[in-house]
Amino acid sequence: MQRWILPLAGLTLAAEAASAPVAFSQEPIYPAPPPAVVPTLPPPAPAPESARAPEHEHGQPEHGLPEAVRQMITKALESGNDGDIAVVTKYALSANPEATDQIQAMVDAYKTHVEEERREEIQEASVFDLWDGKIELGGFRSTGSTSEFGISTSMSATRKGLKWTHSLVANADYREANGEKSVERILASYSPTYNFDARNFAYGLVQYERDPIVGYDYRYTGSFGIGYTLLSNDKVQLSTTLGPSLRDTAYTDDGKETKFGARSSLNFRWAFTPTLSVQQTASAYAESNTASVTALTALDARIVSKLSARFSYNMQYESGSKLVDRAFNTTSKMTLIYDF
Repeated sequence: MQRWILPLAGLTLAAEAASAPVAFSQEPIYPAPPPAVVPTLPPPAPAPESARAPEHEHGQPEHGLPEAVRQMITKALESGNDGDIAVVTKYALSANPEATDQIQAMVDAYKTHVEEERREEIQEASVFDLWDGKIELGGFRSTGSTSEFGISTSMSATRKGLKWTHSLVANADYREANGEKSVERILASYSPTYNFDARNFAYGLVQYERDPIVGYDYRYTGSFGIGYTLLSNDKVQLSTTLGPSLRDTAYTDDGKETKFGARSSLNFRWAFTPTLSVQQTASAYAESNTASVTALTALDARIVSKLSARFSYNMQYESGSKLVDRAFNTTSKMTLIYDF
């Protein structure tokens, strides 16, 4: 009996062990879900030629201003140099004619801003501020069979306000040949101008002259009248004046006289380029038995921002002087001008 009991017991234990559950030490592993399917859209069809914006040959829109050109114009406007602005604007318009309106709008906005700043500055400035001037200097020296020495100098200053413009002028010419004076001419003047509008104005003039070679030790002139601006733009300026005059003259022979008369003047300037210009200034006086005419023609060429070279021709005509019946003198010279 004992022989059969032991094998049965083993079979029983083996059956119980097989029926017992198996334990795992990790979480159950589930199968990964299938990858999601993302729908793809077909690429958009190209727009028809008629719907595309026309382009410039450099890739810019046909009616747009290239960014490089815009920055170039902006830099020129920020510099405040009228010559640079004119040159840059000229070539920008030439290279981009389709952007003329945009370029002109930039320049107009700049001019409006400058005008507003100018008005504010003038209103806050004192009488001694806002003066612009020029100093002109030239001379020569020759030796040998003839010894000559000459010097020519001039200074002018102008102050422009909202309505008033004040101008100061002083010049002197001196020449000596073999120890004798051949030219000794001095002039100083002050002229205020009141602008009624863009074209009509009134002027005043107080002037001192000395020219003993012509025949007078001094001559004082006073005049007032009206003026009219015929042309005024960036290139050409032309104006004229007319009014009565009073001149008091002391001659070199100790004689004196005071005469009423009429005075007229002409001022013209033409800027060919930002660095080259020509100007013509002339004035004439008519009195009983006496007349005076002076005229200056000058060609100015800018060398650097504040320095220019001037080639000028000056004509002076006097009639009715007590010492000389008629005098006609001309002077040609080359001088340097410094702006301040």
